[in-house]
Amino acid sequence: MLSIRHMSEKDLGPLTALLADERVMRYLEAPFSPERTQAFLAEAGLCEPPLIWAVEDDDGFCGYVIYHAFDERSMEIGWVLAPRTWGRGYATELTGLLAARAHATGRDAVIECSPSHAASRRVAEKCGFIVSGTRDDLLVLRLGASATP
Repeated sequence: MLSIRHMSEKDLGPLTALLADERVMRYLEAPFSPERTQAFLAEAGLCEPPLIWAVEDDDGFCGYVIYHAFDERSMEIGWVLAPRTWGRGYATELTGLLAARAHATGRDAVIECSPSHAASRRVAEKCGFIVSGTRDDLLVLRLGASATP
C-alpha cells in the first residue's frame, strides 16, 4: 500500500541514494551529489508549501511525488521512484491520486516529461493525459479538471 507524506530530514539518506542512481536520473538530469540532494530536500521538500512529497510502500521510502502549481489553472504532478518499485503500477496509482487531488480543487493536472521517456508518457496517456505542447524541451501532458483520471 502506498502513502504520501511530508518530507523530513530523515529522508535525506534514501533520497540521496535515489537521486544518485543513474537509472533513476536518466531522463531527468545528472545524478545528484549528496550536497545537491541536501539542498534539493530543503528547497523542494521542507519548504512551505512543499513542491515534493515522500512516497512510502510497505518497505519504507520508495521515492517522491511532485505536486505544486504549474500555472494559474493547473497543478504539476509527477513521480520519481526507486527501481525496486518499477513495473508495480505505482506511477499509475500515484498519477490517479494526484490528478484527483488537483481536480478536487477545480484545476487541471499537468505532467512534464522528456520526449524520449516512453514509460512516463505511457503512464500519463493510460491515465487520460494528452500532449498539449512543450516547455523547456519537455512534453507537457494535460488532463482537464472535467476529465476523470
